Amino acid sequence: MLNQISGIALAAGLFMASTGLVSAQAINSEQLSDPRVRQAIAYAIDMDTIVETLLESKAIAADSMLPNGPHKPEGLNAYSYDPEKARELLAAANWDSDRELDMVYYYGDQLTADLMAAIQAYLADVGVKMTYRKLEGDVGAQLTTRPTDPVDGVSNIDWDLGYGAAAATALQEYYNPYKTGGTSHTPGNAELDKLIDAINATADPDEQRPAYFAIQEYWNTNLDALPLYYQQLFIYESDRLNRNGHGYGNEQYNYDWGIVDWTVEPDENGKQVMYTNTAPMQFFELPWANLGIWMSSKVVFDKLLSADGSLAANGGQLAESYTVGEDGMSVSFTLKDGLTWHDGSPLTVDDIEWSVKAALRVPNVHAVVNNTFTSIVGGEDYREGKSDEVPGIVTNGNTITFNMAKLDPNMLLTFTQFAPLPKALLDGTDPLQLQQSAFWQNPVGSGPFKIEEVQMNDFVRFVPFENYHGGVAKIDEIVAFPSGDGDGNLLKNAGAGKMDYGFTKNTADVAALEAMEFMRVIPADIPYTRMIWFNKFARQ
Repeated sequence: MLNQISGIALAAGLFMASTGLVSAQAINSEQLSDPRVRQAIAYAIDMDTIVETLLESKAIAADSMLPNGPHKPEGLNAYSYDPEKARELLAAANWDSDRELDMVYYYGDQLTADLMAAIQAYLADVGVKMTYRKLEGDVGAQLTTRPTDPVDGVSNIDWDLGYGAAAATALQEYYNPYKTGGTSHTPGNAELDKLIDAINATADPDEQRPAYFAIQEYWNTNLDALPLYYQQLFIYESDRLNRNGHGYGNEQYNYDWGIVDWTVEPDENGKQVMYTNTAPMQFFELPWANLGIWMSSKVVFDKLLSADGSLAANGGQLAESYTVGEDGMSVSFTLKDGLTWHDGSPLTVDDIEWSVKAALRVPNVHAVVNNTFTSIVGGEDYREGKSDEVPGIVTNGNTITFNMAKLDPNMLLTFTQFAPLPKALLDGTDPLQLQQSAFWQNPVGSGPFKIEEVQMNDFVRFVPFENYHGGVAKIDEIVAFPSGDGDGNLLKNAGAGKMDYGFTKNTADVAALEAMEFMRVIPADIPYTRMIWFNKFARQ
């Protein structure tokens, strides 16, 4: 495969002149902590040709974590394919050619497997051995368990390289997780912390821009993670489905898509059944990390606020009203009257407070959500176990107020995506073990659909919640088949008429879906960067 790809690269004239070697060294005993090794890996991979061939030109080779736009500086090193430069850097770093790197990933599609094989071949060509494997089970814990010491600690994960993505709701999200103590793979350092603070210091885009320039220039040399490519999202629907005037947005997140008004052509029994995917294989996932990937996150769990297709807050969902302090340092939500969970129990501000406090101690929470909650007065101390209370959270009747210790430019965005959970069913659960609770075999939510039947690793049936505050949904039933973020059975199910809605980033599936006369595909530009993470902590 490497010969085929390299041949295309040469024929296409994609090889570009190299830049000079950097002066750097490892920060601990782990060789991946040496920027020269990370740069060598970047030079070894011909992303231009991978985009042209494997990705069928439906992606853009990345030169930064951030997508193209006004917040990106000019002159960034694109690390264009240069295997000789890669070998020079590895030699300068005294790379151990006998070492075999372990690459992990969590996507189940063939395109990812093909990409892993291509990267393996490229690295082998410059003298870096690599194997790859798909993570199973509690993927979040395997990816994100942090070391006790976030600067000089020993790794608590068992992989060297990780292939994944940042699907950003806000630009800060690309970098905020890398602040000291935030990741499982990148030791903290004061210089990067200051750069991250700078991009969070204001909500004014014009004032943010110089800070974004500075952090990208730093990253472009250090490569704490290697951005590979920017990708579109492709929404697919059958001709049976009608959104009845409701628009499209970033389907990976939660927005006001009006699903209670959707209709599906009735079956022979007069029943409106919508078929989709992203049902669980082993357990429902806590909806605080992958905020809108899974169908359950979208339809089972409501949020305090709703958002438009661009993810800007546009009104209340669970909240009847909300107010933001003039200085942006507080927000209050008054809940709608009569809210209930799917089991009929009342949904109150106590559930909201409990959920926020639990999220502060759960190990795998979305970066934007984490930043908002740690910005609450007392949030950081509560997260670190220094306090049993969060004084910045104040409840009064049906109103809950969050007072902030520091400005969070994405505070409202968080509350359009964060799903409260029922305190009565989870109280007393160790937040570190929250995902392991039996609750996630058949969770109770507050959204427009409730779970009617679960056949784990086979299907889930969702039916309308009869007491939903936004009206009863018109679709009689949603049947979701199991899949990850990438559905290996998508084409089979679509061809059999068992796929009415979903979305994919797998370009290999798009052409096949477009060829089906009863399917339509809607491309959407999204802030989505695929990347390689480097585990730079020392090993035991």
